[in-house]
Amino acid sequence: MINFELTDEQKILRESVREWAREKIAPKIPDMDVAQKYDRGIMDEMGELGFLGVSIPEKYGGSGMDYISTAIVSEELEYVDSSLRVVISVHNGLNSLGIYQWGNEEQKQKYLATQAQGKKLSTYGLTEPNAGSDVGGMLSNTKEDGDFYILNGNKIWISLADTADNFIIFAKSDISKGSRGISCFIVEREFNGVSTGSIKNKLGVRAGNTGFINFDDVPIPKENLLGELGEGFKIAMSCLDNGRFTVAAGSVGLAKAARAASVKYSKERKTWGKEIREHQLIQRLIAHMSRGIDTAELLVWKAGWLKNLGRRNTRETALAKWHATNIASQCADDAIQIHGSYGYSNEFPVERYWRNARGARIYEGTDQIQEIMAGQYATGLREDKPLRKELPGWTPED
Repeated sequence: MINFELTDEQKILRESVREWAREKIAPKIPDMDVAQKYDRGIMDEMGELGFLGVSIPEKYGGSGMDYISTAIVSEELEYVDSSLRVVISVHNGLNSLGIYQWGNEEQKQKYLATQAQGKKLSTYGLTEPNAGSDVGGMLSNTKEDGDFYILNGNKIWISLADTADNFIIFAKSDISKGSRGISCFIVEREFNGVSTGSIKNKLGVRAGNTGFINFDDVPIPKENLLGELGEGFKIAMSCLDNGRFTVAAGSVGLAKAARAASVKYSKERKTWGKEIREHQLIQRLIAHMSRGIDTAELLVWKAGWLKNLGRRNTRETALAKWHATNIASQCADDAIQIHGSYGYSNEFPVERYWRNARGARIYEGTDQIQEIMAGQYATGLREDKPLRKELPGWTPED
């Protein structure tokens, strides 16, 4: 049976996120974007409201909701601004769910509750100056020294780099094995040798923090190895399944915001004696937005449904991310066209939507990576092999 109706709990969640984000946070965003100002206090509020642990089980301090609920939170936050959704992606999707899937019980007890409640902010470090899509090209490395792994290297384009308390970091524990020599570690900001900085003058997501992390002989306790030695590549890719899911869901929210702004403006602007919504070319642009939004949302829900069942969803999540981010980008572009010269200024929000949407087609897997994956799945060149630890499905008891 297929049911597209949200549960009462999901409807309440949607309204609570919507009310908080649109009424309390949205008025601050334009000034924050112009000033490139990041506000950690907003993240604290998200933690208090339960958004940062939405899909983490209650036994680990989370809200215990399903993965469709994660999509709802992501969509509603990005409707207001991408910087809000990014926190769900890196904190909840890439880091906390990674620990939930791959961590031992001690690691889950130590890290998940404080992160789910927003007492600690977390992120994920994979990208390096010379290693983006080519993960195996990373240079960060570790060596064993008694009860520690000593980490050296650099990460860049890391969301929340300059404000997160905990990091999931990938580095080579055996440089002779390429991607098979990558391992994953839980690193705390307080460890000696960790330093971070922010990147300014980004095209978009200017109200969020993005930066770099440097590691200079950082001692990592051996109990902070996530998974097993050499499992880092598998862990990284499984975490990306969760992050890409939130990016896709958030892109639906951005596309809806672009459409709403366009409809609103089409009722206010008049040309040749009538509202521009009466012109068929304007109707056509908005119709294309609606078609793209609905198809993107369906792909997101399918991926979320598979997650709830505990089934592998790499293919479906990649398709959702690829399609939804392109739809958001196109909707934002068409929204600027509908607004005309006004859309080219920050007097209206659509130029910010366009800048924010563009980044999502790069981070957490470029358009081209998603396209290649889709082609490989379709032609039988790629198939999902069982992982040692799959992301658990969801039941109401969680």
